[in-house]
Amino acid sequence: MTTTVEPPEHVRATYGLRELTPVALGDWEGGWRLGDVVLSPVADHARAAWSAKVRESLRVDGLRLARPVRATDGRYVVSGWRCDTFMTGCPEPRHDEVVSVSLRLHKATATLERPRFLSQPPVTPWLDVDVFVAADRAAWEAVPLRTLRAAGAVMENSPDGRHSLELIGQLATLRKPVRTPPQLVHGDLFGTVLFAGAQTPALTDLTPYWRPPAWAAGVIVVDALSWGGADDGLLERWSDLPEWPQMLLRAVMFRLAVHVLHPRSTPEALPGLVRTADMVRFLL
Repeated sequence: MTTTVEPPEHVRATYGLRELTPVALGDWEGGWRLGDVVLSPVADHARAAWSAKVRESLRVDGLRLARPVRATDGRYVVSGWRCDTFMTGCPEPRHDEVVSVSLRLHKATATLERPRFLSQPPVTPWLDVDVFVAADRAAWEAVPLRTLRAAGAVMENSPDGRHSLELIGQLATLRKPVRTPPQLVHGDLFGTVLFAGAQTPALTDLTPYWRPPAWAAGVIVVDALSWGGADDGLLERWSDLPEWPQMLLRAVMFRLAVHVLHPRSTPEALPGLVRTADMVRFLL
């Protein structure tokens, strides 16, 4: 979520930041720095509050986590804004390191319970978060996107949208049952891990999904190959992860479904996904 609107004065006051001038940041999803903290707009109150509560106490080897800063009345979220400690760094194309961060993070989140909101279906009118929830389900349900069609959702009818739908249908026939149990994972680590030279990598938020850890690693690899300029060897370097080809397959289907469903998708995003899908099919 991005915004050009500064945090309102009453929000800054509730966090005890009235006297500080907000400075816009580029790597915090619309965040504004005020001294040693960052105020960021939230797309979903329940998810933002959950993330803050988890990050308050979670410890991960080799990873810096932005800690939440509560408002003066104890809240994690105030009028659609959250507050976190500022973390130095910016995203870099260090793709193998991001996968490694994913594995360490998900070792630490393995004991977390499934949040109630992850069991709820997307509802209209759709928000950005609902698009990703729907795309995630499409990659795993027996007939991709059937649930959405039954609910009356309108599929993308552009040439690249139709191509994506056809490709999703083809890839679905290659799926096999997986046995790796799901757990709480961060499903959007590509482009969100911050690096600052030799410092420990940093993470500013958690984007929760209830899937196997290897799937979350697969989403990183799919993103890196499709849009991040990663070398083709990235696929093979993590081939020892459980049920790797099937996790990659579902990761590609997930991203293709996002491409179909997201209103801000562009045709330029599809060629990289098609190429990655071909590489994954070769592994199967």
